[in-house]
Amino acid sequence: MDQDRLAEEKIKRFEEFVDRRLKPDLVRAIGERDKVFEQQKVFSDLRRNLESLEKNSVTSLRSMVNLGSEVYAQADVPDTRHIFVDVGLGFHVELTWSEALKIIPVREEKFARQIEEYTRLIAQIKAQIKMVSQGIRELLQLPAE
Repeated sequence: MDQDRLAEEKIKRFEEFVDRRLKPDLVRAIGERDKVFEQQKVFSDLRRNLESLEKNSVTSLRSMVNLGSEVYAQADVPDTRHIFVDVGLGFHVELTWSEALKIIPVREEKFARQIEEYTRLIAQIKAQIKMVSQGIRELLQLPAE
């Protein structure tokens, strides 16, 4: 096998590695990080809403509730002093405002750590793609970008 043929095979394997492994991993990691961002926002909004309810001494309210698929219904909440909070793994616990306000920061810290981990993973994958792309350029004897 001559040098040109060998270089072509290496280039083909590197390109397949980027397209079949690294790029899908990157898309998946970005998607997972986006999910965590959404969860973080939900808890941040909940914290702000609870602080507002507590500050204004609201014990009942009327609100529009999303039933799913952007279908809303009006809801009357006769007693807002207890709420159900998702504590993970699909479990919802009935809590008072003060109990919820103690749990929410813990969840927010967890989300922040997960976002940092995904951000590091995304940076690593991007670095791997860049390194493989540089290897392909060297095999093709092209100047660096």
